[in-house]
Amino acid sequence: MTDSNRYHPSRAQARTPLHAPRRSPRVALVATMVGLVTLLAGCGAAGSGTAGAGHQVGGEANLALPDLSQVDFLGGMNGRMLLAVGLVVCLFGLLFGVVTYSQLRKLPVHRSMHEVSELIYSTCKTYLETQGRFLLILWLIIGAVIFAYYKFLVGFGWGRVSIVLLFSLIGMAGSYGVAWYGIRVNTFANSRTAFASLEGKPLPVHSIPMRSGMSVGMVLISVELFMMLVILLFLPGEVAGSCFIGFAIGESLGASVLRIAGGIFTKIADIGSDLMKIVFKIKEDDARNPGVIADCTGDNAGDSVGPSADGFETYGVTGVALVTFILLGVPNVTTQVTLLVWIFVIRAVLVIASALSYFINVAITRARFRDAERMDFEIPLSNLVWITSLMCIALTFLTSYALISDMGAGVWWKLASIVSCGTLAGALIPELVKVFTSTKSRHVQEVVKSSRQGGPSLNILSGLVAGNFSGYWLGIAIVGLMAVAYGISTTGLAAMMLAPAVFSFGLVAFGFLGMGPVTIAVDSYGPVTDNAQSVYELSTIEEIEGIDEEIERDFGFRPDWETAKQMLEENDGAGNTFKATAKPVLIGTAVVGATTMIFSIIMGLTQGMTTGIENLSLLHPPFLLGLITGGAIIYWFTGGTIQAVTAGAYRAVEFIKENIKLDDTVTRASEADSKKVVEICTQYAQKGMLNLFLGVFFATLSFAFVEPYFFIGYLVSIAIFGLYQAIFMANAGGAWDNAKKIVETDLHAKGTALHEATIVGDTVGDPYKDTSSVALNPVIKFTTLFGLLAVELAVALTARGLGVLVAVLAVVFFLASAFFVYRSFYSMRINSRLEDTGADDEFEDEIEQAIGGPVPLAAGTAVPRHAESVERPLGTVPQGR
Repeated sequence: MTDSNRYHPSRAQARTPLHAPRRSPRVALVATMVGLVTLLAGCGAAGSGTAGAGHQVGGEANLALPDLSQVDFLGGMNGRMLLAVGLVVCLFGLLFGVVTYSQLRKLPVHRSMHEVSELIYSTCKTYLETQGRFLLILWLIIGAVIFAYYKFLVGFGWGRVSIVLLFSLIGMAGSYGVAWYGIRVNTFANSRTAFASLEGKPLPVHSIPMRSGMSVGMVLISVELFMMLVILLFLPGEVAGSCFIGFAIGESLGASVLRIAGGIFTKIADIGSDLMKIVFKIKEDDARNPGVIADCTGDNAGDSVGPSADGFETYGVTGVALVTFILLGVPNVTTQVTLLVWIFVIRAVLVIASALSYFINVAITRARFRDAERMDFEIPLSNLVWITSLMCIALTFLTSYALISDMGAGVWWKLASIVSCGTLAGALIPELVKVFTSTKSRHVQEVVKSSRQGGPSLNILSGLVAGNFSGYWLGIAIVGLMAVAYGISTTGLAAMMLAPAVFSFGLVAFGFLGMGPVTIAVDSYGPVTDNAQSVYELSTIEEIEGIDEEIERDFGFRPDWETAKQMLEENDGAGNTFKATAKPVLIGTAVVGATTMIFSIIMGLTQGMTTGIENLSLLHPPFLLGLITGGAIIYWFTGGTIQAVTAGAYRAVEFIKENIKLDDTVTRASEADSKKVVEICTQYAQKGMLNLFLGVFFATLSFAFVEPYFFIGYLVSIAIFGLYQAIFMANAGGAWDNAKKIVETDLHAKGTALHEATIVGDTVGDPYKDTSSVALNPVIKFTTLFGLLAVELAVALTARGLGVLVAVLAVVFFLASAFFVYRSFYSMRINSRLEDTGADDEFEDEIEQAIGGPVPLAAGTAVPRHAESVERPLGTVPQGR
């Protein structure tokens, strides 16, 4: 390869090169450790003191579970025996996942596609191993606070503290482990899906990613439920409540890190790869583009690893919130046991409901599409969601009647109805999301139409409109269902618990995730379909000599190349839509469930709602200030995530431009160049995640130490601001993404100015939908959970006469948070001189010189940029295509 065959900007040498992000200065780590050591010292000094009057040491984070065997169900089976059956259900779920995994491995695949998928998996492994080491470092910081709380303030012995710390590690390992499982299953499925498309039949192209998604969903939910049942059944009651808190904090830590870093990684790679289509006029997933392997790795890091860890955490944290409420808000021990057993039996039953619904949907889909030449790939996915929702609602009522019908006053149907509000939301919200993100959506078509004449500017504006409108409709839907739940809670539940409305909101979140395996499955469908397209192109299978005869000889069919590519494109559009539908479900669950956990904190602060209630008012200035402060954190956080993507994508684009080889003798990028792009993405993901996570971590500590009710206002604020910011960003990004898909699949207009406009919109939407919006979910839950410990620490230290230390620590922690907020932009800036930004004015001429001729269009797109294809009505196909 001669130097003339590579792209080098004419004035690149005069430009200051962009280096990897600078390492965190030692002062940052020193400040972190000084703050934590000071906290530990303060707690140690306070350890021998006594709490102030009326203050219960440990409070809401030190709850004892009642004996579950003291209540009988179903004619003599006590609670422990009944929950032990739940362990069997979990083993069934794990068996389902393992069998599906084995079946996927055995599906036929051509060696060229298999090699690509294994390369993707190897880069995913490297990424996850790096994240695993980093997680352990962050756990040491979180573990220090957990240790200080339970050892010095609660007074646990070394053994009990060790158990709580162990379960925080188990929670983190659970999030990490299901992420590993998800990428392994998905990287098996992507190459099998790509190969199955060659038969020209759509059913296998749908069924393979659907099976892989259900495998991930069933394993994830079963592992989570199994761990929680182990805590309930096998740990002493006096330590089990604390282990639930430790477990939830650990899984929340794992999900936060994997979501933030994965979201940054995937969008650096995606933008870096996509922009090459505009720069060099090459086709989608061109094998010569070194960024494509990183893009595929990112699909798994962001759209598989992140959602798997996030779903695992969301399912667990929602359960912990309900357990905490029951122990704090329900005074009667028998009622506590009854509700605890009811909740976990419902969870086990709904795992079975998800599996049954999947098999029913498979039978319906096969009967309808077995011999079909074409299919709408969204139909079976929508059917699965609705079948599961109806099945879960029916079994919720049946199980509730069987277990708690003797509680009187119609409690069984009231609680079942409240849970069903959430389950219905789990099906209704995806339908609303499709109104704004589906390829059939009028909002998405509006984005395409506006792009025709207005280019990227109107494309972006139309996408923003879709996101804003979605915030209205989804917000009203969530509020409406919560209002129904509240209405039901006013019909007599106050006789058995404090604040029944708050419990009803927790049950709505519980119902959201009632069909958890299916929610995870349709979310996992997307990265497989996206990767399948890339695997097809990267394998260059069409260029293998004698490939038609080889496939016919070895696999028994003759490949249909054009149909295969068309189906993979269409299936990717369906995957994009359903990835978008899962995001509001998870963020909605986080926010609705957070209200229950916030109430647990309030219960501790108000001594069971008996004192200090007046502080939960706008007339209490700290509470009002907290409400205002939350928005500042949410807007900084979304800006910080996008800045990390921007800086990393700049570096990736710079590297790809300088190393891409486009002459006719090269068929694919070198593995070394591809891995270098992966390395760039990993560096920026790590650095961005460190600044963002530590900024949130120290803000949580600081605001908890400022004033307890200030912190309550802050928690409410980040939940509300976070909900609407996440919905807006997720659906705006989804609209931009599928607008591009319409241009590529329906209009067949790749390589045109219209296509370029939608690519620009898509690259803006990438960090919106897959970085910022999705990371808000675990951040809200982590802040609420960790804040439970932090505010209790502050209150206990103040009650022991260490108010000055608390005030000093609040300032120290705020300065630490502000330091990392500062670094999230200023240490992530593009390291290039402003006066050199005009260096590419003659960019197209330089590209033509580098590749030895005029800039080519993508394969099969001979129409020039100004062609009439840009002007034709939406939905028509240009002549000659």
